[in-house]
Amino acid sequence: MKDVVLSADGDRIVYSVPDIVAENLEAYCMEFCSDWIWNSPDAEKYRTNAGVCYTEADFIAYLNRFVFPHEESKMLRNLGWIDSEEDFPEEYRDTPRFNF
Repeated sequence: MKDVVLSADGDRIVYSVPDIVAENLEAYCMEFCSDWIWNSPDAEKYRTNAGVCYTEADFIAYLNRFVFPHEESKMLRNLGWIDSEEDFPEEYRDTPRFNF
């Protein structure tokens, strides 16, 4: 398991995810938000009349339920709101990141 930093226009959250997800974070995130969220019957609850509504926690739930049910991803730490790269904690500057 490896760490990633995820957000949905809010606090930055550190999650532990399967190695392959961390190594291909953008691909997994884009699969979730560009394909699965729009097309899967399991994602119907995220679709609204105005589009879609979900958070990084929903991505983690998707990984745990549909992609890696035997390798549980979990939240490790909330880094809070971060305005700029200079404010990013040094220990997470090289950690893969994605903002939904």
